[in-house]
Order: sequence, then structure tokens, then C-alpha cells
Amino acid sequence: MQDTRPDPDQLLEKVMLEEARQHRGRLKIFFGGCAGVGKTYAMLNAARQAHAKGLDVVVGIVETHGRAETARLLDGLARLPPRQVDHRGRQLPEFDLDAALARQPQLILIDELAHTNVEGSRHTKRWQDVEELLGAGIDVYTTVNVQHLERLNDIVGQITGIRVWETVPDRIFDEADEISLVDLPPDELLLRLKEGKVYVPHQAERAARHFFRKGNLIALRELALRRTADRVDAQMRDYRADQSISQVWQAKERLLLCVGPGPAGNTLVRSAARLAASLKADWIAVYVETPRLQRLSDAHRERILQTLKLAQELGAETATLAGPDVSSVLLGYAGSRNVSKLVVGKSQRRYWTAIGRPSLADELGRHSIDVDVYVVGHELPEQPADARASTDTISLEFEEVVEARKRGYLWALAVSVATTLIASPLASFLYLPNVVMLYLLGVVLVAVRYGHGPAVLSSFLSVAAFDFFFVPPRLSFAVSDTQYLLTFAVLLVVALVISQLTASLRYQAHIATYRERRTSALYSMAQALSAALATSQIIEIASRHLCATFHAKVAVLLPDSHEAVRQPLQEMSAEVLETTDLGVAQWVYDHQEVAGLGTYTLPAHAARYLPLKAPMRTRGVLAIQPDNPRHIMSPEQQRLLDTFAAQIALALERVHYVEVAQDAVVTMEAERLRNSLLSAISHDLRTPLTVIVGLASTLASDAGLNDETRRELATSMQEEAMRMSGLVTNLLDMARLQAGGVQLSKQWQLPEEVIGSALRASERLLREHRVTVEVAPEVPLVSFDAVLVERVLCNLLENAAKYTPPGSTIRIAVQPAEHDVHLVVEDNGPGLQAGMEEKVFDKFTRGEKESAKPGVGLGLAICRAIVEAHGGRIWADSRPGGGARFTVALPASEPPALETAEAS
Repeated sequence: MQDTRPDPDQLLEKVMLEEARQHRGRLKIFFGGCAGVGKTYAMLNAARQAHAKGLDVVVGIVETHGRAETARLLDGLARLPPRQVDHRGRQLPEFDLDAALARQPQLILIDELAHTNVEGSRHTKRWQDVEELLGAGIDVYTTVNVQHLERLNDIVGQITGIRVWETVPDRIFDEADEISLVDLPPDELLLRLKEGKVYVPHQAERAARHFFRKGNLIALRELALRRTADRVDAQMRDYRADQSISQVWQAKERLLLCVGPGPAGNTLVRSAARLAASLKADWIAVYVETPRLQRLSDAHRERILQTLKLAQELGAETATLAGPDVSSVLLGYAGSRNVSKLVVGKSQRRYWTAIGRPSLADELGRHSIDVDVYVVGHELPEQPADARASTDTISLEFEEVVEARKRGYLWALAVSVATTLIASPLASFLYLPNVVMLYLLGVVLVAVRYGHGPAVLSSFLSVAAFDFFFVPPRLSFAVSDTQYLLTFAVLLVVALVISQLTASLRYQAHIATYRERRTSALYSMAQALSAALATSQIIEIASRHLCATFHAKVAVLLPDSHEAVRQPLQEMSAEVLETTDLGVAQWVYDHQEVAGLGTYTLPAHAARYLPLKAPMRTRGVLAIQPDNPRHIMSPEQQRLLDTFAAQIALALERVHYVEVAQDAVVTMEAERLRNSLLSAISHDLRTPLTVIVGLASTLASDAGLNDETRRELATSMQEEAMRMSGLVTNLLDMARLQAGGVQLSKQWQLPEEVIGSALRASERLLREHRVTVEVAPEVPLVSFDAVLVERVLCNLLENAAKYTPPGSTIRIAVQPAEHDVHLVVEDNGPGLQAGMEEKVFDKFTRGEKESAKPGVGLGLAICRAIVEAHGGRIWADSRPGGGARFTVALPASEPPALETAEAS
């Protein structure tokens, strides 16, 4: 039986998405084939209907283009004043994002989603303003034409001959909550253009001659309908999946696009994006760096980075791979990522340069078994004058690189000459095969130092030199013995193979070293962060490792109690970014998005700001300003930087929760002590007070009490008062001992003297017990504070009397030890419970829980504090015959010699 229950993982993902959308505004896009179909008109009509239902609607920015019908729809709607921006001496009106966020309407109208903001604005594009409004929980109505979608941009340019430079990422369109298609037939649209309902007359004439041709309008209308149909189809598939109507058991398509340094990379990326969209497949854009491509100029490398960045914006996953051969690396990566289709561009090489060298598509088609290969044909775009100049500059730069490589070929020639000179005097002593070994050694040295090309030249030069100088007849390329032809062939083949393998291993070692360096840097920082116990240590470790890895200045910004990002105080060094834009950092922290260098948000900023996102929340902002932007612009470096930021965020969160746990433990301990103290006050203090009040009331009543009765009542009052006084004394003594406010007054004296005074002070408590004292002979003098040690013995005797039945025996003993003198107090009562030997010395710990015996559990804690203040020890254990035993070890030392004065 087929299981038609919904997938729990999909349900969980849906619940999480719906929960995230509850805090996000809704986006409705009014979508059309081109200008003039009535998108703004339809948006204003929908806004008026929402306003009539009681919604707070605000017009953020709307372009009427002089159309009176559209302008009339603005009546009755609240408008947000535009922000005037100074641009090249002119005041240009721009949408005021900060005013909209402060106004917080329920719905805001933002026309022309693809608009580019004036330089100096917070965001480069208006669609980024819309994303920030949605993140603030504000619903947005907006408009966009099909030619402004990034994926279809080059197709529209090919159809109309006009390239539109303002584009919107397709993900904005795909993630919109609602798409409303606004459509008009081409003839009706041309009639509106002629009547002046699209543009003012002089603009309408120019548009009719260029963009607004009927063929263009038909094609644009079809593109808009198809794009909307794709959106509807996606919604239908989502609904079927949510309702578990049917299950499709089919592997998902995945495309792999290979980009190169050529000028048509952007066209290739857009073609792959359209193919992936039509197949509803994920896609990956990769660049494979081979030893030959590694020698490209910086301009070519920058072009590759821009191509990968465009692919990432269009929804692709990007990666940079390395290997000796593009086809083998691509096929290996395709197998590891379960790729079903490979997309490559058509080779642009001239016929005479391609002889003997198959194209990448041919190599992939010959070696791939279960992967389909798509070849995308493209034409090089016409370049303006400045672009051609830039291309010429790039060519000059590349020629400079080629000139630099010529040194390797010169060294190949020099090594061949040197090998010939060395082998010439040895030729009479060596066999010719040994001379061949010398030439092979030279080829290896050239390959290791200068790579494949110079090594190939060295191989041919070695064969020619060996033939000319050493093979009979010498000084001639003629060969008398045909067997030497085989020697030449083997020498050439071996030299070429050795040069190829050596160059390949050299390149792979270089790549492995680079990757090992990155992995080592990540491991080193992770290891250091794992040992950090404070936020300041994390900041110092992060700054040190990021500076060394990315050659940049770094600052870690943390939020305060009011969620305002601040730069923590730390010792400044040359690697610390001292000046940071706290406004940008606050925006990054609030929106959890990257801003600054290399992003769409404030790209002109010299530093990049990354949110430190931990699993629970964002912990701060990382600002990094590289010495060279290339150090963080490549996809591999960006992923490494993101990993560093994630590690820092995890460390900050770990330290935060360690502090929270410590605070919780302290709070729990304080709560326990507070409850114990309240229990002492409510029971052990309140009971004596109640008794004293009752006895005092009896004495005051003078109800015919005789002298004996009065004496008994007074004695009882005295005992209760002394009991209460002892409890208060314990509390105060504990507080003074913990605060370190007790000064010891040590004197040399015998322990039995303080025992006698303690017995006299505890006489009332011990009247129902038998006490024995045993003092070992030759007990030395001990230096201690007699008053405090007497207090220790009194507390131990009180504890023994309290927890032993009447008539039991309490034994006090003084015993000398190796370096101590032991004072022992033991009884023959019930003894200590298992595991309580150490706990009995904790504050507010009693031998019997919920006991009716008076006391709050401070006596033994005071004993330990006093003994440790003397440098001694105290411990408890059970007697072998039953009962408890407490031992006090006071340090013993040699007393000073007594001074004697002779009588004169």
C-alpha cells in the first residue's frame, strides 16, 4: 500500500517558512510586457481598494510620466515626500527609505522596482529598499517589466536591439507573494502610445521608431505570459506537494556550468540560468583553474570573478576547482555532485589553433557516459570605444605576462647549453645512454622551476644537442646508425612525459599548499577559539587570525544592552580597524545581511561588514578591510570568510551561555541561601522570641506567682535569649569570616587551657551528657587565637550534644601528630550519614533534614572558616564503634626560646 502521508520534513520546512513570513511584509508585483500596459494604473486601483477597506496606505514613489488618468488615482492617498539628493549639481527626487520605515504604514506603493538609486544612497537598487521594507513587516505593491528580469535581459536585448541595464534578480520575482499580470494586445498598446497615454509626444515618437515596434511587443508579451505561466506552474506544484495529491519518483535535474576567462561569460551564464529554469533544476557554476590558466592576468581573473558573481545572483552555487585538465576535473566533480547535464560554451579558437587539440565539448562528449553535454553558441557582444580600449589594455597586460614567461624559455636554452658543455669532456668516459641521463636531468630541473612550456622546449633542444654533438657523425644531424633514431624517439618521449608530470605535480603541489594553508588557518583559529573563556579573548583571537589570513584590518563589533552595535574597548594595533561606520554595522546587525565592499549595499565602502550569525541569534558584526580587495572577493575566499565568521559567532554564543549558566548557578545558590536564612529567621529566631514574649507576658500579668515560679520563668527566658543570641552570633561571625574582617590574635599556649574554657561555656548544653578529656603527654605549645579556637570547640560540643541522646558520652582528645596537633571531639551517637562527611561543613547544611532540633547549619561552616584561617584543617568521619568524630588539625611549630635575665 502506497504511503500518501505528507513528508514530515517538508511539513516542518513549510511551518518554519510560514512562521518566518508572519514577521515579513507581503510583496505584490504588477507585471507587464513593457511600459504602457497599465501596471501603475492597476497598482493604484488596487491600493485605493485597500484604502477603502481601512488599510493605512502610503504612496512611497510613483512615476505618472505625465499621464493625467494615472495622476488622478493619487487623490486621497497619503504621499511620502521624496528625498532630494544632490547629483552633479542637480537635485534629484529619490524614495526616502528612512522616512518610510519611521512611518510604518500597512501598505506602501513603490513604482519601478528595477530603478537604480542615485549614488550615495544606502542601497544601489530600489529592489533592495523593498527588501528592507518587507523585513520591517510592511506590505509593498510594486511594478516591473519583463525586460528588467535578469534572466531574460539578454533575450530582450537580442529581440529589440536595445539593452536594458537596470535589472532585478529573478529570486525577487519568484519569492513575491502575488503576481498580477497586466496585459494589453500590441495593437491596443500602439494606439495608446499614439494617443499620448504612454509617454509625452516627443518621447512617444522616438519610442515608436525603436522599442515600440509591433514585432517587439508581440515577443515581449509572449515572454511575460511565459514567465507568469512558470510562476503559476510553480504554485500548482507546491500545492500538489502540500496536499500530497501525488508523488513524483524522479531524480531532480542538476546542471553544471563551466565558465572561463572569455568575454562571453555573462551570456553563457544567462543561457544556463534559463535552461535550469526551464528544467526546474538546481545549477552550479564552476571555474576550473589549470596550470595554463593560472598565468592569466589580473584583468582576466577579475572578469572570471564577475561572471561567477552574476551566476550567484541568478541562483547558482559557485565553486573554483583546480586540476591539470578541465574535462577530467569537470567530470569528476559532476559525478560527486550527481550532475545530470553539463553546459559549456562553444569554442572561440581559430581553426589553425585548434588543429590537434579537441575542444572542451568534444572531450566531455567522448569521456562522459551518463552526463548530457550542452554546447551554448554565443556571439561576442559589440563593445563601445571605452570597452575596446579596456580590452586593448588587457591584451597589453597579457603580452607583458608573456614577456615575463620568455625568461623561462631562455633558461631552458641556457640549461641545454650548460648540459652540453658539462657532458662534452665526459663523453670519452661515459656511454651515450649515460649522457642521455644528463639531458633528462636538465629537463627535470627546467620543469620544476619554470613549468611545462619551457620544459617542452628543453626536451627538443636536448634531443637536437645530443644528436648534433654526441651521435656519430658528430657536428651533424645525420645519423650513421639507424638504432639511434629509436634513442632519439625514446629520449624525446621520456623528456616530454617527465616535463608534463613534473609541471603537473608542481602545480598540484602549489594548489595543495594553498588549500592546506587555508585549512590550517581555519583549524588554528577554531582551536584557539575553543579555549577562549571571555569575549575579549575571542575578539583578540579572531582579529589576529583574520588579519594574518586575509591581509586585512579587522574589527569585531558587539551589541550593548539596548541592541546598539558598539566597538568594544581593546588595545589598538596596526591590524585593528580603528574607524568603522557604526551606521552600516547597525544595519547589518538588524537585517542579518552582508554590506559594504563587494556587495549591493553600500558597495563603495572600503570595508565589508558581515553579521556574526549564531544558531540562536546574531551576536555582532565583523568588519574587515583588506589591503587588496582580491583577498576576499573570490568565491573560495568568501566561503572561508563566512566560515571564519560562523566560528566567531559560535564562540561568542558559547561564552555567552557559559556566563548565563554561571549566573544561573550563582542565582540558584543565592536563592538557596536566602531560603535557608528565611527559614532560620522564621523558625530558629521566631521560636525563642515567641517563648520570651509568652514568658514575659506571664510575668507581667502578676497572676499570683510565687518566687520559685518567677525564678523558673526568668531562667527559661534567659536560656531562650542566650539561644537566640548564639544564633545571631553565628550569622554575624559567618558574614565577618567571609568578608575577611576577622584579625587573628595568635599566642603560644597549651590546647588543654582552651578546652577547659570551652567546657565552662558549654556547661548548660552538656549537663545531660558525660564528657571525658584525654590529653596526650608532651603536647607542645601551639600558636592560635584562643577566643576563636574556643568558639570552634564550643560549636563542636554543641553539635555533639544536639545530635546524641541524653546520657551519651562525648570524648575530647588532644594528640600530637608529625606536623600538627589534633583536637578530636567524638561521640557515640547515631553518627554521620554516608556521603555527608564533607557536606556537613557547607553553610545552612544540617545533619537531619526537616529536624525539630534548633539551628540553621552554620556552626560547622564557622568551624571550618576559623580553622582554615589558622592554616589548619578540619574533617569529619564515623567512629568504628558508632558515632561521629570531628578532628581539628592545627599546625605545630617550634616555639620561640624563653629569654632569661640574670640577677645582678
